Amino acid sequence: MGPGCRNSHCINKATCFFVFKNKILIFAENFPKMKKILSYPLSILAYLWFLFFICLFQPIQWICFNAFGYQAHKKSVDYLNFFLVHTISFLFSNFEIENRELIPEGKPLIFAANHQGLFDIIGFAWFFRKYHPKYVSKIELGKHIPSISYNLQHGDSVLIDRKDPKQALPALKKMGEYIETNSRSTVIFPEGTRTRDGKPKPFAANGLKILCKYAPSAYVVPVTINNSWKVFRYGSFPLGLGNRIKFTVHAPIKVSECDFNTLFEKTEQAIVVDIES
Repeated sequence: MGPGCRNSHCINKATCFFVFKNKILIFAENFPKMKKILSYPLSILAYLWFLFFICLFQPIQWICFNAFGYQAHKKSVDYLNFFLVHTISFLFSNFEIENRELIPEGKPLIFAANHQGLFDIIGFAWFFRKYHPKYVSKIELGKHIPSISYNLQHGDSVLIDRKDPKQALPALKKMGEYIETNSRSTVIFPEGTRTRDGKPKPFAANGLKILCKYAPSAYVVPVTINNSWKVFRYGSFPLGLGNRIKFTVHAPIKVSECDFNTLFEKTEQAIVVDIES
């Protein structure tokens, strides 16, 4: 069998799976109780996949970081997130990224997005990996979670204690200076916490303001995230099926070209106006 036949065979298999998946989802949509029942075994598979890879990559990250340094550690995190984004394949779900071509190359970047759930972070880590995304994360995530905590502690992200605003200020300053010096990116969710129903919460300006102050040559890139919350519509278990998690990149705003209040207003408006109800 020639290469063309093998490729055709692979395409046919992928097409069959796609058709099968759609038929299952159409059937489940017509019978909501059946959809939830179906989600139980699929959620178990998704969790096993997720847990296997975060445990597998804990020692891999340690070896890469301690033996070979930043670039090797970054590559190991990229591979980790490749597997983690495919967790949602077990849930008959997928990612869609729009307008990535708008993102400036070789510049400090501040990705500001609404926050709907865990897959917001994993989506940024994989689909925006070329921009070396770092996170402004709550301190609780820096402990006891295989791979994820290690990356937050050693991958140049910053951990903030939301109960101690004074501690957050130098951490945000450090992040701003880091992306300014290295022309990398950071991800911040101005809502401060995730929403459980997709409806945006009020945006807080302080974190973004400090980042802009210490990264004056940066661009703020507003990103709207839709449908990520639906993965956890029932809580932690079972997981929701048949979701299209969509990231929409909006026109970047150069920090140095407008005052902060105007920048913040434009950023919030760009994000919120595109959130699906």
